[in-house]
Amino acid sequence: MLLEALYHVPRDKWAYAYNPSTIHLRVRTKRDDVERVFAMTGDKYDWQTTYQEFAMEKAAHDAMFDYWEIAVKPKYKRLSYAFKLMAGNETVYMQDSGIGHDPPTPPGELYEFPYIHEIDVFKVPEWAKQAVFYQIMPERFANGDLSNDPEHTEPWGGTPKIDNYFGGDLQGVLDHLDDLTDLGINAIYFTPLFTSPSNHKYATVDYKNVDPHFGDNALLKRLVTACHDRGIRVVLDAVFNHCSEQFPPFQDVLKHGKDSKYIDWFHINEFPASIKNGIPTYDTFGFYGNMPKFNTANPEVKNYLLGVAEYWIKEINLDGWRLDVANEVDHHFWRDFRHVVKGVNPEAYIIGEVWSDSLNWLLGDQFDSVMNYPFAEKVLAFFNGGMDGYSFSNDMGALIMRYPQQTNEVIFNMLCSHDTPRLLTSVGNDKRKLKLCVVFLFTYIGTPCIFYGDEVGISGNGDPDCRKCMIWDSNKQDRELYDFYKLMIALRKKHNALREGRFRFLHADSHDPCIIYERIDEKVHFTIWMNNTEKKRTLSHPMDTNDWYDALTDERVMPDKGVMNISLDPFGYRILFRKLK
Repeated sequence: MLLEALYHVPRDKWAYAYNPSTIHLRVRTKRDDVERVFAMTGDKYDWQTTYQEFAMEKAAHDAMFDYWEIAVKPKYKRLSYAFKLMAGNETVYMQDSGIGHDPPTPPGELYEFPYIHEIDVFKVPEWAKQAVFYQIMPERFANGDLSNDPEHTEPWGGTPKIDNYFGGDLQGVLDHLDDLTDLGINAIYFTPLFTSPSNHKYATVDYKNVDPHFGDNALLKRLVTACHDRGIRVVLDAVFNHCSEQFPPFQDVLKHGKDSKYIDWFHINEFPASIKNGIPTYDTFGFYGNMPKFNTANPEVKNYLLGVAEYWIKEINLDGWRLDVANEVDHHFWRDFRHVVKGVNPEAYIIGEVWSDSLNWLLGDQFDSVMNYPFAEKVLAFFNGGMDGYSFSNDMGALIMRYPQQTNEVIFNMLCSHDTPRLLTSVGNDKRKLKLCVVFLFTYIGTPCIFYGDEVGISGNGDPDCRKCMIWDSNKQDRELYDFYKLMIALRKKHNALREGRFRFLHADSHDPCIIYERIDEKVHFTIWMNNTEKKRTLSHPMDTNDWYDALTDERVMPDKGVMNISLDPFGYRILFRKLK
């Protein structure tokens, strides 16, 4: 047994309260090195009476490690514990005092979870577990009011550029809410709506007013009310890392220099604030001089921006915020942000834009979720033929083990966005590959999001090409693809197992790009079979029951002598399920 590979710390994602009565424990071992792991648990004040030993489950793996997990419900909300690991004739014990071959002498040598305080439990919005999101860029979704079109508005459906306009607005969204309801959408994520000189609105001038090209505050309030009447939640984009150079306090800095009362609202490195050799003399988003960066540690800035967050939650009964460039804002600000937002709406859903490992923001004191770009990267690589099933299962296992379970249940999963190429383009315009990606999205852990128009076949390369106008002419839409999305959304919304059930790979081989995986809860067991090749394949896996059905057709599917054999077309899939209760 490789002792150097063993790892556990009594905090963060390794030991945490999942709810007011349950503690989750995780331990890491070398891949395929340990046969069994047991959690040795009890109360430190009465170890002999409360002692219990639980067999841990191998919940996930990556290329180098296995990850074992167990949920424990301590009788008195306190837990002392150690781990017993077994491989062949060798038994090793992990405890707070170290790793060795001698059993622990409780309770002094053990790890400890002192007490489950309900106020410390990381609570995520329950509704986000049920949500199917739809991302909308209002400027490109629908033009419902010609009277507010910007100057030089181009005909709908033209070529998107970094600075052109097509007249999309909030009235256009309001006009098409029935279409979203028909698709099955129950949550919308809007890119920025507030006054800005850009078409994408990520450079804000006025944080408390809707951009006139989109409508006004009253229209936004009416739109949100209409969404809520249809059971659709609404999340807005907050740009608190930076503003527009036209933001009045920054204009004051440009005008008055060192004498400006707003000088500490920003990071001014040299006066006058200007662009020298293409580099601003003040901190910005990237090197864009038109997007000066806020000093969010400044109390005036913090109060102003937190006031904006609170204002919209109250004003329109907002359901949450997506936070732009969230990893470039200080943690103190985000802790205060969560306190303010959750104080007004405890069920508000907070999503940070962080493109890499985000555990520092997901420990219960800042965000509920993040934009899961690593998910999209791995899924697209696999279904484009970039890796085998074994490597894919390693990558997905590593992603699952990044975060506590409550975060995994609401992690914001998407396959493309306004910042990436369109899904159809990313899979080489192969609809079969696209469908495999979408099936995986809707049968995986987390909260799925569709980028507007993917469901009708919109393609496009990176920004700005991915920001094409929505296609509303049904003769130009891919209606078969639309029906497929509608079917997958309905399946996910129908079954809790696809939202909160356990995820596990059943077949993922280093010499095979085909996979089988399962989602299971107390009531329903799903198995998903995928042929990620250009040839017809038959996949086999042991099945000890004969009560399986096709989840999309209700056709009975029978194993043969304890083995299920599923024939799949090239890039084909099949979803089976059985009722457990």
